[in-house]
Amino acid sequence: MMSAASDIPTLMTQLGRAARAARPALAAASAAQKNAALNAASQSIRADVAAILAANDEDMARARARGLSAALLDRLRLDAARIEAMARGLDEIAALPDPVGSVAAEWQRPNGLLIQRVRVPLGVVGIIYESRPNVTADAGALCLKSGNPVILRGGSESVASNRAIHAALVAGLDAAGLPRESIQLVPTTDRDAVGYMLTSMRGLLDVLVPRGGKALVARVQAEARVPVIGHLEGVCHVYVDRDADPDMARSIVHNAKLRRTGVCGAAETLLVDRAGLALLGPIVRDLLDAGCEVRGDAATQAVDARVRPAVEEDWSTEYLDAVIAVCVVEGVEGAIAHIAQYGSSHTDSIVTANARTAERFLARVDSAIVLHNASTQFADGGEFGMGAEIGISTDRFHARGPVGVEQLTSYKYVVRGAGQTRA
Repeated sequence: MMSAASDIPTLMTQLGRAARAARPALAAASAAQKNAALNAASQSIRADVAAILAANDEDMARARARGLSAALLDRLRLDAARIEAMARGLDEIAALPDPVGSVAAEWQRPNGLLIQRVRVPLGVVGIIYESRPNVTADAGALCLKSGNPVILRGGSESVASNRAIHAALVAGLDAAGLPRESIQLVPTTDRDAVGYMLTSMRGLLDVLVPRGGKALVARVQAEARVPVIGHLEGVCHVYVDRDADPDMARSIVHNAKLRRTGVCGAAETLLVDRAGLALLGPIVRDLLDAGCEVRGDAATQAVDARVRPAVEEDWSTEYLDAVIAVCVVEGVEGAIAHIAQYGSSHTDSIVTANARTAERFLARVDSAIVLHNASTQFADGGEFGMGAEIGISTDRFHARGPVGVEQLTSYKYVVRGAGQTRA
């Protein structure tokens, strides 16, 4: 571990140059070679469970001493099941089709030119993330599969866990004969390393992906000198329509809020149709009885004395905790308007048996993920069949929604002729 006085420019430049040097070999690697590296890495993770858990125990002890919130502690914590899920994710990524070299479109011009749009890696990817050590495995694996060398800069709270997981990824690269520099972990917790990645690595990094809290992502988007794929926050909504099945609505809202409160797909606001007000009480009481704090408007406060008054800022807050804001709206149009005003374009769900109402919601809500009769906690690359994800992008260009293997590629045009010249 480097000290805060270390030479950050020299260190980061070395990492960047090493990544660029690894780029040709990784871009040219066969699907079989990349898959062999991923499978070997998953085996290494399984073999190293004890070491990874010990490293995570170190991180958890430091995090508790620093007074991290329950939500952040949950993001940081690893157990045998989460480590197995991490290893299984690598195997699932290996099983995905290799996007590199695939032909996305093909057509022939009247002059005989055959034009193909072919997928290629983005280049060297820098990923800055907080808390979750599983991002080390997910991001490293996704970048490897898509042919992109990656420089990982995890948070100081997960430094020991990240090192242990990174060692397993490097073991996979070694086993497959790929450059170790294909997946690098910044070996310092010095915050200057982040600043250097943002402002001084143009020409070494091709794209940056932030994954963490609102402050981190906002800083990256404001300061980065290379393109950024990221989302600011997950202010996710569930709208319960007048035509919703009561049991389904209660089950979906409970899961969307409380399955894991610290994930970006957790519901933060519940909207209920005024014409379906009878649905509100059972849902609110279920949340309260489960230990969730409910902050509601006047109509919501009327159904249970335990509901606290909501204030304006509640409608745009990502709690990442067992807290939810509840608002009664005037039908689906009211829900759409509320989400447009306060949402973050992340993930929003409608619960209704009315197909026409559902289609209106799905078409009009401009979020990266919209769902009908399903929990917002399905906002996850693994649940989408992508094996894993680097994050949920709320951008409106290049990648939107779960950022998986395909979203980490760009394309080039390959044109084949037979001697044609242009007049």
